[in-house]
Amino acid sequence: MVKLRSKTMWIVAIDVRSRREGRDLRKVGFYDPIKNQTYLNISVILYFLEQGAQPTGTVQDISKKAGVFMELSHNQQTKFN
Repeated sequence: MVKLRSKTMWIVAIDVRSRREGRDLRKVGFYDPIKNQTYLNISVILYFLEQGAQPTGTVQDISKKAGVFMELSHNQQTKFN
């Protein structure tokens, strides 16, 4: 779920059934460690996680810092209450 482009890492959703260098389903954010910038499209990330997407370790760490998993558990509780 991470592609490198110079110093910026694009966070993308891919289909695991495609080749490793397969086409992205959708770009969902980026992380630039040099500039310490992060952008995450949380609603799209939540959609893919709810559909069963499995983040890589790096993406999981970035998402945790942004509170994505708290949003996911809140959304799931809302759906079932």
